[in-house]
Amino acid sequence: MKYEIKGNYFNGRYNPSSSKGPEGVEHFIKRECPGDTSLVLWEMPIAYSQIEEVVASAVDGFKFWRRLPLNERINFLKKYQEQVIAKQDLIAEAIALESGKPLWEAKTEVASVIGKVDVTINDSLPRVADINISEIAAGTNGSVHFRPLGPSLVIGPFNFPCHLANTQILSALITGNSFIFKPSEKVAYSAQLMIDCFHEAGFPKGVVNLCQGDGEVARRLTGSKDIKGVFFTGSKEVGLNILKTTHTDLSKLVALELGGKNSSIIHKDANTDLALEELLKACYLTAGQRCTSTSLIPIHRSVMNEFMDKFHNLSKKIIVDHPTDHEKTPFMGPLVDQRSLDQYLLFMGMAKREGFEEIMRGKQLTRKTEGYYVSPSIHFAEKWIEDSHFLQSEIFGPNTTFIPYDDIEEAIQITNSTEYGLAAGVFTADKEVFTKCLEEIDSGLVNHNRSTCGASAKLPFGGIKNSGNYHPAAVAMIDACVYQKASLQCEDAKATGLDKITGLELD
Repeated sequence: MKYEIKGNYFNGRYNPSSSKGPEGVEHFIKRECPGDTSLVLWEMPIAYSQIEEVVASAVDGFKFWRRLPLNERINFLKKYQEQVIAKQDLIAEAIALESGKPLWEAKTEVASVIGKVDVTINDSLPRVADINISEIAAGTNGSVHFRPLGPSLVIGPFNFPCHLANTQILSALITGNSFIFKPSEKVAYSAQLMIDCFHEAGFPKGVVNLCQGDGEVARRLTGSKDIKGVFFTGSKEVGLNILKTTHTDLSKLVALELGGKNSSIIHKDANTDLALEELLKACYLTAGQRCTSTSLIPIHRSVMNEFMDKFHNLSKKIIVDHPTDHEKTPFMGPLVDQRSLDQYLLFMGMAKREGFEEIMRGKQLTRKTEGYYVSPSIHFAEKWIEDSHFLQSEIFGPNTTFIPYDDIEEAIQITNSTEYGLAAGVFTADKEVFTKCLEEIDSGLVNHNRSTCGASAKLPFGGIKNSGNYHPAAVAMIDACVYQKASLQCEDAKATGLDKITGLELD
């Protein structure tokens, strides 16, 4: 095996995992490289028996960490950043081999992990600075203080094994929370490398914790009465299960970053070269396995045929290959596993059964190494069909569907017709058209002449409807890591009216 999984990390060290499952049977997870299934990356047992110890570690760590001065917490984050910089090549390789994304893309993820430390300190932290109000009432000052929630659980996705969890972890840490990181079981080694960086940065015992395993591990952690913050990135279905587990526990804050069925509108006056470049990224980056991927393209009928022809021709040139292939750098790697491959092909058949035109067929590809490789796919729908399962579903693969429209109101209606509301793009030279879309599209992110994958760490990132629960990530993640404590302060207080209190007898 290429990598070693060292076990769960708690009480300041790695603890080898027990191999007994809930029923006392041997329970292991084995991870193969999705770009070369003959390569076993690692094998690990799941330690259900350690879950309570992991939580106890986070509880103890919180008691110390919350009292540590802010400047000292910031210094620890900077030491962590130094460790990530030192290990960036190792982390990028692990991300590429575990998730299947090309090495160049994995390197951009690690760069985001490094840069996020500065963004958290410089851009997020001011959002939770104490507020002081002089003379809020006669002789009285007011203040608002932001305080940590407590031990927090970060449940990470496979598509950004380090970056998305890192955003939540850093916001939790800088505000005084300890954390438990439960990564996707598909990317356990990438997560371990991140925890190595925290360990080597010298974080106090119990502040940093890692709990590897499957969905059952996440469920047990989520249900623990000692967990006060639950931060999840993943599918709508899992998000709903988390809410079912936590809805009777009013002491928990749950922040969900869920899926999307995102539209990029191509208006009649769009810069087509720009739109082509941006849409190739939006549809096919990470093999379409991003919650912000563009999967619907409402396009003005007057530019439809020419644009679709160009997009089709460019899509046929997309290089799909092993994520660390140095001979011909791939733009797309494989899908993450067999289940994702099967689901992608299932949706291809569904599109055909529902009568949509197949412009470019999505199929499994053969490469030098056996893996979960697929071709990009393009479909055409004459109009929006409300009860179409294909048009409504988040496919999580390299697929997009063109839908013609005649006026911008129709394009907005198509965009708003899905159950999701994460990201949208509008390609137009008309600022009034974009302003109308910005106002009327139900989405947490609406970009002008930029890909739906184009998000900034310095802006909030989150969705509405079934794309989230109004706790956006990125710069705004820090808001979900604290509660507000208000205070009235009267320093020169004097009793002036006891005799005026009705019914009070004074000597």
